[in-house]
Amino acid sequence: QVQLVESGGDLVQPGGSLRLSCGASGSILSINAMGWYRQAPGKQRELVALIGSGGSTNYADSVKGRFTISRDNVKNTAYLQMNSLKPEDTDVYYCNAYIWEYGSRWNEYWGQGTQVTVSS
Repeated sequence: QVQLVESGGDLVQPGGSLRLSCGASGSILSINAMGWYRQAPGKQRELVALIGSGGSTNYADSVKGRFTISRDNVKNTAYLQMNSLKPEDTDVYYCNAYIWEYGSRWNEYWGQGTQVTVSS
């Protein structure tokens, strides 16, 4: 069983910054894409940013120019640097990854979620 553990969520003022981290551990052979999603209570989960194994990235239009996704393949960790935060960014943020495990093939995993609140 692979686990994704997220950290970095906090309460910040509008215009502030946060960096979210997502570390993968377990019987990992390879990690393909990693991404960050966000979800408010009662709403559907939304893709925020995605990074492929080769470093290519995609962003939701609402965060382009403000958020940056990156990954450290040695540490099996993905990051989301969030700058110029707005109240509309308030959500629970979830890490997602497609991982090839020893003894299996590609499986999808989700982190437990970390709360980001942007308010004065």
